[in-house]
Amino acid sequence: MNGLTEALPPLSGHEALVEANRCLFCYDAPCTQACPTHIDIPRFIKKISTGNLTGSARTIFDANLLGATCARVCPVQELCEGACVLGSEHKPIAIGRLQRHTMDHAYSHGAAMPTVGAPTGFHVGVVGAGPAGLSCAGELARRGHAVTVYEKRDLGGGLSTYGIIALREPVGVALAEVEMIRNLGVRVLSGVEFGRDVTLDSLIGDHSAVFLSLGLGRTPDLGIRGEEHLVDGLEFIEQSKTSPAGPHVGRDVLVIGAGNTAIDCATIAKRLGAARVTILYRRTANEMTAYTHEYRFIQNEGVRFEFLTQPVEAIIDEGRLTGLRCRRMQRTGRGLPEPVSGSDFTLPADQIVKAIGQQKPPAFRGLETDRGYLRINDEMETSLAGVYAGGDCVRARGSASTVMAVQDGKRAAAAIHKALTGLIS
Repeated sequence: MNGLTEALPPLSGHEALVEANRCLFCYDAPCTQACPTHIDIPRFIKKISTGNLTGSARTIFDANLLGATCARVCPVQELCEGACVLGSEHKPIAIGRLQRHTMDHAYSHGAAMPTVGAPTGFHVGVVGAGPAGLSCAGELARRGHAVTVYEKRDLGGGLSTYGIIALREPVGVALAEVEMIRNLGVRVLSGVEFGRDVTLDSLIGDHSAVFLSLGLGRTPDLGIRGEEHLVDGLEFIEQSKTSPAGPHVGRDVLVIGAGNTAIDCATIAKRLGAARVTILYRRTANEMTAYTHEYRFIQNEGVRFEFLTQPVEAIIDEGRLTGLRCRRMQRTGRGLPEPVSGSDFTLPADQIVKAIGQQKPPAFRGLETDRGYLRINDEMETSLAGVYAGGDCVRARGSASTVMAVQDGKRAAAAIHKALTGLIS
């Protein structure tokens, strides 16, 4: 779709070779330590420098089955590239683009694809075909376990397919990874909703172990008058990726929220024709949850910000959205924003997108929670023996990301394998 193709073009073979040869191939490399999945980054880059892209892909797959997605969506500025020793005085190695170069080669040539282990006789049920679920399923299949993934949506991939702007990851990349997991013998059953079509009790009865990667729910309500006229941010992104016509985009667009999803929504609106796009946030710029580089990016797109601004009411005139009444906020000694008396004002808008996070996972009988998220121990096991969990549904603290979900799935697979077989691998 115009304006929403991948932001960076793929590296040519020559460009990848030149970039790879800049690497110092550090011993005990900081970049590897900064990667949540601990990809041996100097090793895969070294193999690029010697023309061994198949070996490079194998190194990545050994640590991260969803390397193609992570190469595109990982906040590399905050992780591996941010830790690069060249970054202090020079330009850090373009690790993300080099990983994408290798993964593109692997998928286009069928090179170094993961293989299935000898059958163990155990069967594991995985709920959710997002990054955590696919990672866990693939790692279990590599160890020889039979795996069935239950996915409520029509397509696998979770937010990689539906919720990450195509500017960062096209749908095809996520679906290729789903197909790779299928090729390991994993059954991915679409249109099967947990709690409706299958229950926890039935899964426990049918499988040797269960892994829950439920993700999170829809965007929560703001609780303001006229909210029914607002657009859900995740649905807005989904339409930009899966609908041939794309989403409807207004002329004056307001985006409520200041996380990475809000940045994506503002980008879509701006690039698909909105004349003015403004992001509203009830706190300050220093408290935004969006990555710093995303904040800089969206400023360069010409998007305005209204900080310390609280939505109060959507203004509807004869059934048509015309604006948003807002209230100025101020910082207090307790660090919480409080409304400023008599400060109400109205911003014109013919479209308002809310991107204020996602609802917590639903509660299930027998599973303990922590602040509304599933509680797990160091082995990724829930309070119910044999039931494990990972991904966004366990992120009670800290930030969530695709690469963390992939690592959750990998850790859970290792723990499940150990519990079932007594083997550590």
